[in-house]
Amino acid sequence: NIFNPCPHFHPPPTFPPAHYRIKARGQNLFQQIRTELYCLFSSGLQLSQSCDLSLPCCADEGSLSSTKCPQISGVRVQLEMQALWQQFDQLGTEMIVTKAGRRMFPTFQVRISGMDPSAEYVLLMDFIPVDSKRYRYAFHSSSWLVAGRADVAAPSRMHFHPDSPARGAQWMKQTVSFDSLKLTNNLLDDNGHMILNSMHRYQPRFHVVYVDPAPNSHLNAYKNFCSFSFPETRFMAVTAYQNHRITQLKIASNPFAKGFRTTDPQHLPPASISPPSGTVQGHHETANLSRFKRSVLNEK
Repeated sequence: NIFNPCPHFHPPPTFPPAHYRIKARGQNLFQQIRTELYCLFSSGLQLSQSCDLSLPCCADEGSLSSTKCPQISGVRVQLEMQALWQQFDQLGTEMIVTKAGRRMFPTFQVRISGMDPSAEYVLLMDFIPVDSKRYRYAFHSSSWLVAGRADVAAPSRMHFHPDSPARGAQWMKQTVSFDSLKLTNNLLDDNGHMILNSMHRYQPRFHVVYVDPAPNSHLNAYKNFCSFSFPETRFMAVTAYQNHRITQLKIASNPFAKGFRTTDPQHLPPASISPPSGTVQGHHETANLSRFKRSVLNEK
């Protein structure tokens, strides 16, 4: 399935630090893209801080789609590993945030079509709160409960794909992976990681920006981008996994976690993995889960 809706952007975005810049032909290109994105994010597109409202995208139906430039209007994006994302979403996806930064699993990966093969594009991601609530996990009912109003929003950042900018032909020939993206709860982070509040729900968003060579391209910033969000990629930011089924599914599906497996995960239904209580194997698997929670899985 291909999803198109995208909420409004947060104002103002925090750009990557000096040592974490996209690949460029020089400082001028980075400044051009930075200027265009700033104009875009600070010109009436910042009205909402939740996922309730939709931002017209290049793939939307209706007259608004005709306002996009030709290099953007036909872009389509498909989420990779969608079935796995859906399995996590059914359980309530959790993503670890640490002071040093932790990679996401599942990794956000997409396939792109409809680009102009010879045009250059920048790809980036950001994360916005799903709502204005803070949550806590109720172990007795294995469910998330509202614990109050959301904490003050962390600084809004954007993560540029390290291969940006690149021609459309390059982006379309293979899966685009954001495997270098890390999540942190360190408000003072200076490594370009995405800053999130623990116990808050977030929606990842994916953006495609056409690198317009025109000298006045900033005047057409709204026409030169397209945004996509996939509901099944929503997650709760946590400092430790709360739902043991999420832990088990990550062990079963993450190739970096094979050392924690005691049974071939292909023979276990991921959504219903449960170690038998009162058995040697059950105690062994429970110990593995505890080790997994303390590990630096998927963090380099």
